[in-house]
Amino acid sequence: MSIVATVLIVVGIVGTGTVSGVFFAFSGFVVQGLDRLPPADAARAMREINVTAPRPPLMLALFGTGLVLVVLVVLGFVGQLADATWWVTAAAVVYVVGAVGVTAGANVPRNNRLAAVPEADAAALAAAWHEFRAAWLAWNHVRWLASAAACAGLVVPLVVPLVAP
Repeated sequence: MSIVATVLIVVGIVGTGTVSGVFFAFSGFVVQGLDRLPPADAARAMREINVTAPRPPLMLALFGTGLVLVVLVVLGFVGQLADATWWVTAAAVVYVVGAVGVTAGANVPRNNRLAAVPEADAAALAAAWHEFRAAWLAWNHVRWLASAAACAGLVVPLVVPLVAP
């Protein structure tokens, strides 16, 4: 495996691990913390999070990692990854579908529906939070687990040569 491929795998590990950590935080305690607020206030707080989330730190981690993994797949199919090709390809597919795809197809549309509720209508915000929370969190669990699985899948080709006889 080339040094460029090895460096890109390490970058992919850091990226998938970072993204997994962000999604884990929401699954593990952020949403539960929001649930301690009155529902309308939880909706308002989540809306504010959704205003700050699509900025360079998260977008670079989420989409930049996806781009690195796509580049790695291309390197694999032109013979630059040796035995790592299938691990890297599997990790890339899991990440791109389970983290990037689910974000775009499931979580962002829910965020947009929550954002569309009038700010001054506390009852509508509370109802929107109750409608939003369970499905958004379930899809976030998918994003978290997909990112973690992709991270583990990228580690394998770097570790196996170290433990092989």
